[in-house]
Amino acid sequence: MIIGRLRGEIATVGTDSVMIDVGGVGYVALAGSRLLSRLSPGEKAELHIETRVTESSITLFAFESDEARAWFVRLQDVPGVAGKSAMAIMDALSPPEILDALATGDAATITRAKGVGKKLAERIVGELSGKPPPMGRFGAFAPATSKSSTEADSAPASGARSEAVSALVNLGYPQADASRAVLSASRNDPQADVSALIRAGLKELSTS
Repeated sequence: MIIGRLRGEIATVGTDSVMIDVGGVGYVALAGSRLLSRLSPGEKAELHIETRVTESSITLFAFESDEARAWFVRLQDVPGVAGKSAMAIMDALSPPEILDALATGDAATITRAKGVGKKLAERIVGELSGKPPPMGRFGAFAPATSKSSTEADSAPASGARSEAVSALVNLGYPQADASRAVLSASRNDPQADVSALIRAGLKELSTS
């Protein structure tokens, strides 16, 4: 059984995990300190879950959004990045910050994650820079609905940027160039929608 999302009442918040009560069943999931700091016992919450199954155990990892969960999975495509390192990166950086670091080749930002050194950060940038952002389980990210979600405000903006980058790539621009152009456009107008980002990105690309 693969668990993708849990919606219920927070029962207990630990140092590295949370128990959420769903219909009288308590599910325990590992989580980063940033998410845990926003959860309180008795509060209603929705957690996006990555399920890892081995011969000896089933481990749940909790995230505030499906986008964060998708980046957790994507990071582990890089040799040397296991679950612990990926969780540390997701705890230190939001999906938009990871996207920005990859678009600009900024390995130093990734070293903000606990236990992630310069060499590993450079490998992550080298492996993932120029690749399209990860998508949700079914091709698109669902908007965050829980008041406990830590990226409720930034997730839509990041999703618009991902769509804009994809559109520019479909027009024939290299992934890395498209990412940098959309990043620049989003910094000039953080509230820009997909269409505005595409237009601004095209303008940026035409002058570069």
